[in-house]
Amino acid sequence: MVKIVIDTNVFISSFFGGVPREIINLWKEGKVVLCLSQNIIEEYIEVMNRLGLKNTEEIQKLTKLFAEGYNSIFTSKTPDINIVGDDPDDNKFIECAVALDCKFIISGDKHLKGIKKYIDTIIMSPRDFIDFYNAENRV
Repeated sequence: MVKIVIDTNVFISSFFGGVPREIINLWKEGKVVLCLSQNIIEEYIEVMNRLGLKNTEEIQKLTKLFAEGYNSIFTSKTPDINIVGDDPDDNKFIECAVALDCKFIISGDKHLKGIKKYIDTIIMSPRDFIDFYNAENRV
């Protein structure tokens, strides 16, 4: 099963449909494993609250899935990596991917996408991931 880290911008964009929603649906359908850390979950929740999404039914479902560990793995310990110099807050996604031996980070963030690859983790846009996933899983 493919392990993925989803950047906050992609996660939040999923509420509005499009390709980010397709990626979240893959997770909900058990086709990919979502890799999470405390810092990532806290940022997801903080941005959802800031955008006024905190009381929606969809948010409640998602936080319940996180709490239950649904198709996800969680690390409480991540290495200290400082590779995203322009936006150091984005290092948490790489740290989580390294800690959980994750294959992909899915992001729309130019700082992360500019790195392209860190060790064995590929950083790609939502569209590139969906295209890759669909090509790999043709029946």
